[in-house]
Amino acid sequence: MAKPTGFLEYTRINAPDRPVSERLRDWNDFHTDLPLEVIREQAARCMDCGTAFCQMGLALQGTPSGCPLCNLIPEWNELLYKGLYEQAYRRLAKTNSFPEFTSRVCPALCEGSCTAGLYGDAVATKQNGRAIIDMAFENGWVRPRPPKVRSGKKVAVVGSGPAGLACADRLNRLGHSVTVFERDDRPGGLLMYGIPNMKLEKWMVERRVRLMEQEGVEFVTNASVGESIPIEKLRREYDAVVLCIGAKKPRDLNVEGRACKGVHFAVDFLAANTKSLLDSNLKDGSFISAEGKDVIVIGGGDTGTDCVATALRHGCKSVRQLEIMPPAPEQRPASNPWPQWPRTFKTDYGQSEAIEVFGRDPRVFCVTTKKIDCDENGNVAALHTVDVEWVDGKMREVPGTERVWPAQLVLIAMGFLGPEEALIKELSLEQDARGNILAAEGAYKTSAEGVFAAGDARRGQSLVAWAIREGREAAGAVHAYLAQKK
Repeated sequence: MAKPTGFLEYTRINAPDRPVSERLRDWNDFHTDLPLEVIREQAARCMDCGTAFCQMGLALQGTPSGCPLCNLIPEWNELLYKGLYEQAYRRLAKTNSFPEFTSRVCPALCEGSCTAGLYGDAVATKQNGRAIIDMAFENGWVRPRPPKVRSGKKVAVVGSGPAGLACADRLNRLGHSVTVFERDDRPGGLLMYGIPNMKLEKWMVERRVRLMEQEGVEFVTNASVGESIPIEKLRREYDAVVLCIGAKKPRDLNVEGRACKGVHFAVDFLAANTKSLLDSNLKDGSFISAEGKDVIVIGGGDTGTDCVATALRHGCKSVRQLEIMPPAPEQRPASNPWPQWPRTFKTDYGQSEAIEVFGRDPRVFCVTTKKIDCDENGNVAALHTVDVEWVDGKMREVPGTERVWPAQLVLIAMGFLGPEEALIKELSLEQDARGNILAAEGAYKTSAEGVFAAGDARRGQSLVAWAIREGREAAGAVHAYLAQKK
């Protein structure tokens, strides 16, 4: 434990975000950091709770609870409090391949299951982890550690998102020769092109990739496996193949006017913006601009929020975020008990920014899209909605609540249906009821010999922390398979 009475002596302090007026002028991280002495006090709040629910990484009645990576949170909080910073980093890195990512983009499931949070504020675990990993890089504790012995086995990892990177990292540390194939022009997958720069600055992804290259991992970009590179070629040339292709098939909006120009999938909007930002600081114009436009975002999740924040930085005229479900309750309901993740109403960074710019929350709940209007040139002009209500889990439209919203840009952020199916069909892989690649958790082996699957492609759309966990575990399964292979 950190300090027996720490949770009584110190109140939780959150590092303030950068002022909205400042951060909307750039694409940099909107967070700030606390002084180290304050961070140590925050670590002291980690209590001797007996059973550390924060690190259990389970689903209780279908709701995630605790850190998916089973991070040794009380241990590294204690080391942080005692000033043993390098030891704290070693403990953090023991279970987490990429703390610099999770400490920025994870929703902190650990804090939702923190014992201190039962009757007060949870321990600020996420920002403590961020302080540790940032200190580790600054002091050179994170450095290339290539394996001393190679196994002679070769593994191909398809996809360089969090699952693919974690799988490649661990397989390489186990002594296997790993090649990662990425169809985009930069490695990182979701971390590179799915998450905006203000949440995760891309130099951090590039820094981790360089480190892995120095340790012996090979990255091949602009490599579309199943198209420019036949999957059977990989199966012939490598001893095992791991599919970490994500769940990139977006859920579409099936309404009149969907084909209007100016209606885009959110993922295309975000990816194009990041690529243009990295290539030219948005000077090349090869992105979907929201400048001066009335923007409608359909979908209330994290991707939708990222669209709101991006549109604001473009200088949109207005922005609305439509959500078909009702808002979450302000207080945790009896059906969502601790230590489950609390499903309560939250205002994320994008909504906070819109509130300050436009004086209102951009979210509109319990509304569904009925039609999209195009102008005489085929450009989107307006979006028609109707309010809905939920009775006994069933949705019904409310008569007389039709509304028309002006819109010159509509972004569809309604989630994802599963992995793209070209590779799945080529390999004749078995799929589950949701279309994900069928591979049992723990084994990660697909129905094709020597082919494994991990991350969103296997479990469906999920969190970065879950993807890292699956990538690490899949590497262990591949290692066991290779040990038996002649």
